[in-house]
Amino acid sequence: MDNADPPHAPNTPVTHLPPGSWDAHVHLLGGPEHPLSPTRVENPAPGFNFDDWLALYRGHLESLGCARGLIVHSILYGNDNTVTLDAVREMGDGFKGVGLLPDDSQTAKIKRLADSDICAVRLNYVHGGILTWDGACKMAPRLADHGMHIQMLLHADQHIEQIADDVRILPTPLVIDHCGWPTDLTPDTPAIDTLCALLAEGHIWIKLSAPYRFTTAPLEANPIMRRLIDANPDQCLWGSDWPHIMLNGVPTPHPADLLDDLAAITTAEERQKIFKSNPDRLFCT
Repeated sequence: MDNADPPHAPNTPVTHLPPGSWDAHVHLLGGPEHPLSPTRVENPAPGFNFDDWLALYRGHLESLGCARGLIVHSILYGNDNTVTLDAVREMGDGFKGVGLLPDDSQTAKIKRLADSDICAVRLNYVHGGILTWDGACKMAPRLADHGMHIQMLLHADQHIEQIADDVRILPTPLVIDHCGWPTDLTPDTPAIDTLCALLAEGHIWIKLSAPYRFTTAPLEANPIMRRLIDANPDQCLWGSDWPHIMLNGVPTPHPADLLDDLAAITTAEERQKIFKSNPDRLFCT
């Protein structure tokens, strides 16, 4: 089984972010005390223990100018959320997590996650995952009761039109990762039209993250990103996707470059929303 590459040493973006900004999508990895899933597709970069990853994460945030973070549980650990719970606890105030739960999870388990600053559960249609869409829809009322939302990774052009009617009646917010991970970079496809409609209606949030996963020239994603922002800048978020695991041969990016690329197509007012006020509202209220 292959090992992931280690992240690049931090570099500093040209962009100055608003105070209290969020990196709203990272994965924290662990050491021997955090067993990996037997069905994982790769191993984390070798030679790092949990404290090493925490130190790298703190350096990453400092280099970007981010004070807060959302730690998304990695499928490398299956539905054992321990590494993410430990990371959120160690990082302290200003940090939240996203967990993984199977369809049949009991309310008591949802409550335990919510009480540990886990603000969402993730559904993964790209790599295969723990939670199904039907299970997420059935779980949604109980998530809403605990102030939690659903985060979803999917190829929008394969799925978003199929689930749009369900999305419109969900009782809890739905966050779409990585611009919907389009396989067609045309900014006016039916899938992007549907994402924009759901954004404009206030039914979804979108992460303007990880363009390097769906194009080898990340600036090619700018027309799609710009269209998503124009649809509803009040429900857009940004995340670095650090430390860039499960790349499947894609070169490891520099987070500062990703940040500067987005800053180049946004106004200061939009960045205030994307990096600060929007994540504050979604993750902390």
